[in-house]
Amino acid sequence: MTDFKKSVVYQIYPKSFYDTNGDGWGDLKGITAKLDYIKTLGADYIWITPFFVSPQKDNGYDVEDYYRIDPRYGSMEDFEELCAEAKKRDIGLMLDMVFNHTSSRHEWFQKALAGDPKYKNYYIFKKGPQKGVPPTNWESKFGGSAWEYVEAFDEYYLHLFDVTQPDLNWDNEEVRKEIQKIVRFWMEKGVRGFRFDVVNLISKGSFEDDFEGDGRRFYTDGPNIHQYLQELNRTTFGTDAKIITVGEMSSTSLENCYRYAGETEKELSMVFSFHHLKVDFMGNEKWVMVPFDFKKLKHIIFDWQTQMAKHKAWNAVFWCNHDQPRVVSRFGNVEKYWKESAKMLAATIHCLRGTPYIYQGEELGMTNADFTDMSQYRDVESLNHYQILQDKGLSADDAKRIVQIHSRDNGRTPMQWNDEKNGGFTKGKPWIGCNANFHTINACQELQDKDSIFAFYKKLVALRKEYDIIAYGDFEPKAENHPQVFAYKRYYEGQTLFVINNFYGKEICWDSQENLEDYTCLLGNYESQQIKGQEAALKPYETMILYKK
Repeated sequence: MTDFKKSVVYQIYPKSFYDTNGDGWGDLKGITAKLDYIKTLGADYIWITPFFVSPQKDNGYDVEDYYRIDPRYGSMEDFEELCAEAKKRDIGLMLDMVFNHTSSRHEWFQKALAGDPKYKNYYIFKKGPQKGVPPTNWESKFGGSAWEYVEAFDEYYLHLFDVTQPDLNWDNEEVRKEIQKIVRFWMEKGVRGFRFDVVNLISKGSFEDDFEGDGRRFYTDGPNIHQYLQELNRTTFGTDAKIITVGEMSSTSLENCYRYAGETEKELSMVFSFHHLKVDFMGNEKWVMVPFDFKKLKHIIFDWQTQMAKHKAWNAVFWCNHDQPRVVSRFGNVEKYWKESAKMLAATIHCLRGTPYIYQGEELGMTNADFTDMSQYRDVESLNHYQILQDKGLSADDAKRIVQIHSRDNGRTPMQWNDEKNGGFTKGKPWIGCNANFHTINACQELQDKDSIFAFYKKLVALRKEYDIIAYGDFEPKAENHPQVFAYKRYYEGQTLFVINNFYGKEICWDSQENLEDYTCLLGNYESQQIKGQEAALKPYETMILYKK
């Protein structure tokens, strides 16, 4: 049995990973074709974002049929082949399950709109307080009201995301049984893990107006959430100790995550939380241009590390996914210290307490797209907010610059395999344009370079497997208030790991308060480390992973 604490998960956004049939759209055969690449990196699991039948209003997170594969990705035979080939390489597949909502084209919702009372109760329909007024003032995550009026019923349905993504009614036991049936179906296909999309939103609280925010405090971490997750565990994946699970937790709290990912709670193996990826927001508002708050970043990561450990709960640790900008563009320095900052950011995450997730292309140092025209964007959230920002009074240029920084499409441009047309992703026209820098940033070049970002990630993955302290060690924050250094220690069975990172492009001499010459450097992003007694002379974006027995 693979130990998820010693494992590394590689995330694939299949639409942008590798296209084998030239239609410009990545497919399941493309993942199978690149399994050896993932094996070379050393990952134990592949998390694949949704490939089910979908109208693609939200890139597959609007599921029309949970049992069928969208023909654009391939067939069930293609999936079974992928599963078998991954198993040969001792790689488990983790599927992305979207159970907070379905597509409005799902058979259940179509029957609901036709007036079938059984299926209407699969969703959340409510009367407004008066004509033309929605049940609450909640806002959709994608902008606008979270309620859509249905004239035939003189009622509104809830959609926390796009209008084509109606929320399911988890308080209905029949809905929960349908979900359990879906999970068991994919378990029988050989799936070894599940990632549950925005799963902490499935239990809604009271339906009342929010005069302090956008409504999330009334539908996040709801009253029955732990009961529903325990039930799902008990009836599906909890029956197989080999299966790992991770919950995406939207605007969650530490206190709830102690339970979601607690050793004895029987809910989930681990959780994704996003607080550390809001340090370049203004409050909860991401569509702004502000520098990231380094001290806040440290405080949040340190707090989650220490508190989750204290309550025997497990984190998924990450910088990137399909919903986030590229980390090297976000917190690194692409212009002057691309390679150094990408490696430093990798080391920061991979030595934390938790299971690291690598998002496709992160291991190559892929950067934000920097599209120059709005016609190049595909993400519904980005296009909506481009207009919303202008409606608020921003110029078109300022609105575009904010979208360039924060758009989810930054993480969705095609994987850069080589320096050939479209970065080797497709021989056809890609569904979204490639990043123009694929000539210099691509897998083919990095696999041949012993000093590449890929080579560094490969070493980090290997270190986790070799040194138990990385997987099991206790965590202690260091340099908590330092304006430039991100440092922490890990302890396990008489061993110590000291991870020291310079988060900026300015050299600094840091006093560690202990003799660093007692340590051996396991890995760094410069040829040599300048250590003298207690002091580390850190070069721009330098990282050093120090170890002693």
